[in-house]
Amino acid sequence: MNINEQIDMVVQSVHSDPFAVLGAHPIKFNNKDAIVIRAFLPGVKELFVVRTDEQKKVYAATKIRQEGFFEAIAEATTEIFPYNLKATYEDDREREFIDPYTFLPVLTDFDLHLMDEGTHYKKYEKLGAHVMTINGIDGVFFAVWAPNAIRVSVVGDFNNWDGRANPMRIRGMHGIWELFVPGMQEGDVYKFEVKGRYQGYIGTKSDPYGFYAEVRPKSASIVYNINKYTWNDDEWIAKRREKNWLESPISTYEVHLSSWMRMPEEEGRWLTYRELSEKLIPYVKEHNFTHIQLLPITEHPLDASWGYQPVGYFAPTSRFGTPDDFMYFIDKCHEQEIGVIMDWVPAHFPRDSHGLSYFDGTALYEHADPRKGEHRDWGTLIFNYGRNEVQNFLLANALFWIDKYHLDGLRVDAVASMLYLDYSRKPGDWIPNQYGGNENLEAVAFLKRFNEVVHGYHPGVMTIAEESTAWPMVSRPTYIGGLGFSLKWNMGWMHDILLYFQKDPVHRRFHHNNLTFALLYAFTENFVNVFSHDEVVYLKRSMLDKMPGDMWQKFANLRLLFTYMYAQPGKKLMFMGSEFGQWREWNFDASLDWHLLDYEPHQKLLRYVKDLNALYRDEKSLHEIDFNHHGFEWVDFTDYQNSLISFIRKGKDPDDIMVCVFNFTPVPRQNYRIGVPVEGFYKEMLNSDAETYWGSNVGNWGGFHADHIWWQGRPYSLSLQLPPLGAVLLKPIRKTEEVE
Repeated sequence: MNINEQIDMVVQSVHSDPFAVLGAHPIKFNNKDAIVIRAFLPGVKELFVVRTDEQKKVYAATKIRQEGFFEAIAEATTEIFPYNLKATYEDDREREFIDPYTFLPVLTDFDLHLMDEGTHYKKYEKLGAHVMTINGIDGVFFAVWAPNAIRVSVVGDFNNWDGRANPMRIRGMHGIWELFVPGMQEGDVYKFEVKGRYQGYIGTKSDPYGFYAEVRPKSASIVYNINKYTWNDDEWIAKRREKNWLESPISTYEVHLSSWMRMPEEEGRWLTYRELSEKLIPYVKEHNFTHIQLLPITEHPLDASWGYQPVGYFAPTSRFGTPDDFMYFIDKCHEQEIGVIMDWVPAHFPRDSHGLSYFDGTALYEHADPRKGEHRDWGTLIFNYGRNEVQNFLLANALFWIDKYHLDGLRVDAVASMLYLDYSRKPGDWIPNQYGGNENLEAVAFLKRFNEVVHGYHPGVMTIAEESTAWPMVSRPTYIGGLGFSLKWNMGWMHDILLYFQKDPVHRRFHHNNLTFALLYAFTENFVNVFSHDEVVYLKRSMLDKMPGDMWQKFANLRLLFTYMYAQPGKKLMFMGSEFGQWREWNFDASLDWHLLDYEPHQKLLRYVKDLNALYRDEKSLHEIDFNHHGFEWVDFTDYQNSLISFIRKGKDPDDIMVCVFNFTPVPRQNYRIGVPVEGFYKEMLNSDAETYWGSNVGNWGGFHADHIWWQGRPYSLSLQLPPLGAVLLKPIRKTEEVE
């Protein structure tokens, strides 16, 4: 191909290697050595090449194509020299700048090799937009994966969003395009204009690896240096690395940042990350939660998606501030010894035209066949987990949030939709795997690899599966055939318990199995008992409003429900607003009803949750053995006629036990005897019916000494006063301990 044909390709914006034409090149001119400098600058009427070496010569460039292609020749010159381009535009504006087409490639062959095989786990340090200095020149390096494009350009305010102005170079057969643009800086907005090979496709895309984005409805990426924040959490990270979370208390407060609290005096605006640091973190600390779990804060265009349809996988949403602001929020959480978990969404992504969808004019990140590539219910697209580069994108993304933002855990959304090819699909609307089954083998392999990589690179970081089926060994190591997650949400427990509690107490005896069934499988996984955001939307009513009875009974039932959750084996999660008795369903577009705390029952419910969290945190018997039957023992689960249940929780120390007794009816039970394993004084550690919690104050006067009466197969027993719709937790006190 001769040079004129190549120039035509540049002018037509179809040249995949503009560096072969643009910039400075040795040539023969009039049979003598010379250097030609070529530039394609649409909208420029006059151009000069200004040498920046000691010669300081200026060469006038000739416009050889009316579209704006210029050529200047430096005669009697054999060495390529440094230069600037000085352009006069058609509006008489003048600009002098360094030619982007004078720089060598930045990505190494090793980078490209790792990307090809899907093992470049720090890919976010190579692709995207990176502020850097090359040969003493400041600018921004851009790189993007678009293997089926014939041209990719960086566009932005700096070039009037003209895709012809800054085409990138493709790196061989790797499908990676790159360009260093001198003079660009942090804060500049940009996108990639992608010209596909097929059907004349041209798309203007946000950066898949962009670190920051414009606030919706705008959708451009913003150049941002995420390496400048100074962290202060080294001690927390070091402790986390050695922490065994399976034997530690995990009481998680689930939060949607834009609706936790707003500023009513400022037209209901969102709190910023830094304002949330001042309000949310002290609130969580005061009420003794150990972790905050954030609904997805990755950049997303639609508020109503709650973040579950992300476009900017590497960008914290700009709704609340900058990436540094979000780092500050996490840093402050760690300062207060609060862990931060983020919802992560590798199951699907939206169709928004500026996102991953149809990225280079083909189904690049998604499957082309809608029977594998579309979520019908959600109107979203499914990642192609069988593609190395797509797996690498997601794996690098998971590591990115832990590496750059110091997150303590990733809760993986919609795992069930990933595992099953026929998830929410009608017969004939899905494609079986190679063995004829409905398991998505590529997704299974990806999830295993995800857990291996995260746990390998970041010991002490948790991965948590929202998995709603009976898929086996979700939270078991991959080396024994599991998926490798640290924890799994116990959706079955949540469903059964809420079904039970919504029954009028007079009917509960007919549904007693709902209370006990979960213990048949409680130790098959590392479960988290959850009352999440999904349970308080779409006409399901708030947690308080689900409870039957009058107002007193509703509050009593809710305290009882929370106590049952905290006493059961498994870690804990509670959605915001439930802790003080939000009456309304959750509204993503409004603040929680904080005015309710002006009223006594709501104040006292919040105090109860605070005390419940403290007891759970301090008593090892309630959290140390959550995932083994040695930590749990039934006392009596057969008294369905009275809707009563009792069991014992145990710590690793055999003397460390907690006796838990529950009355699920509004009828107080006097002198109700239960068997206990040891003699001594049993201190009443918590009574959900205490007056201080807005209860009726039926209790046990601080505790009882065990009687030498054999009961329920145990050598000792207690005669208790069981409060209506109440829970009592009692702990035997050693003789060496003071009995208060």
